[in-house]
Amino acid sequence: MSETLLLIGCGKMGTALLAGWIAQGLAPTNAYVVEADTTQHERIGALGVHVVAGPEALPHGLAPATIVLAVKPQSMDTVVPAYAGPAATALTISIAAGKSIAYYEKLLGESRAIVRVMPNTPAAVGRGMSVCVANARTSDAQKEKTSKLMTAVGDVAWIDDESLMDAVTAVSGSGPAYAFLLVECMAKAGEAVGLAPDLAMRLARQTVIGSGELMARASEDAAILRKNVTSPGGTTEAALKVLMADPGMQDLMTHAIAAATKRGRELG
Repeated sequence: MSETLLLIGCGKMGTALLAGWIAQGLAPTNAYVVEADTTQHERIGALGVHVVAGPEALPHGLAPATIVLAVKPQSMDTVVPAYAGPAATALTISIAAGKSIAYYEKLLGESRAIVRVMPNTPAAVGRGMSVCVANARTSDAQKEKTSKLMTAVGDVAWIDDESLMDAVTAVSGSGPAYAFLLVECMAKAGEAVGLAPDLAMRLARQTVIGSGELMARASEDAAILRKNVTSPGGTTEAALKVLMADPGMQDLMTHAIAAATKRGRELG
């Protein structure tokens, strides 16, 4: 955290990361941010970091140890080439979905240490899940640095096979949407048995929020926690007999994850 870090793009995810790094001990004066939207500069600058509108405004000779690419995937073609020359030895971390390591090696050079990361939106509240994969040029120390940077916004896991990133995206990258849909479905089901819409939504929302926090604090896995709530012959068991029927919720989720994985491969 004593090295110079360059963040390219400071939207919601970039801001969450930056705030997390500063909380971890990164000196704001060691952080440089390139954000094209100048209307966001006051907000970003309030964190005490250096912020500029483009790479041409960075200090001459700036040699960051780490560059984090946090712009939208569709912007990478025009953004990334500007960082091919400077900081050739920098660890480059990308959190953009769908862009392969080979893509960055083509733009930055095969000698660059590159880590591709798939975070998810709960990173904005420090509860994210980030999965990383590195190229052959990335050292163990650089992998450890990446883990430390990403734990600022949640949990971190590593894979060796980049092709698994499509499955990762299907499970954790897209996963928050499945949890939000669960809340919607529970609320609508509550309405169907007579609850007022606002109360049904409140019950469903808080139940999922509380269950997530309970799981975060518990040492038991999800299956044990489920069994702990299920009394033989009770109401929970009656509902689970429907959800766990064959076909049931598992089949539906398996098909959904498979569809998301397939679409990720098509986009890649």
